[in-house]
Amino acid sequence: MAKFPEPPTPIELRKIRPVVRILSRGTVLWRVYFRGGPYPTTWNGLRAYGPTGNRFDHHEPPSRPQARAILYAARRPVTCFAEVFQETRTIDTRRMEPWLAAFVLRRAVPLLDLRGVWPTRAGASMAINSGPRPRARQWSRAIYEAYPAAEGLSYSSSMHANQPAVALYERARRSMPVRPAFNRALVDPAISDVVQQTGAGLGYLVV
Repeated sequence: MAKFPEPPTPIELRKIRPVVRILSRGTVLWRVYFRGGPYPTTWNGLRAYGPTGNRFDHHEPPSRPQARAILYAARRPVTCFAEVFQETRTIDTRRMEPWLAAFVLRRAVPLLDLRGVWPTRAGASMAINSGPRPRARQWSRAIYEAYPAAEGLSYSSSMHANQPAVALYERARRSMPVRPAFNRALVDPAISDVVQQTGAGLGYLVV
């Protein structure tokens, strides 16, 4: 049997009890986002256009603006760098104006836990965190429809030692604060040492 098959239908998936991980009120999440480029965003912007090539986009194909939206974040800044710049393994501090932000959840957020036994129970495996992205997006769409109480996913970063990462669905919008706890451009001299050290630790080039 394939370790990462196509997902069951939402009706079939609904019969499998979800394993929920709660991000408590006051949890700090980090993200790297881009203020420039073809699709600029803000520190708290959920991307409504999709699906893109990202792992857990739950948008319905074909790619277009839609009501479904997603935001990827992590518990540690280094995980964000590892994930966002994985394609080139180069932290480009200027291209498309990347910023590093942190925000504090204003209420608890229930996430489907993909870091434990649930993927196996559902007929998949931990490959959901690292296997083919098109298949993972299929799973995310099925999960979104099967579990309306789930406001996103808790998953393991395949680029940063299985450290915790999250994908927040638009259902989690009300958990976002009014202001960020941290928000600086990667070119800001105040964080240049942190960016350099992060790149060195990951083996990524910093330019």
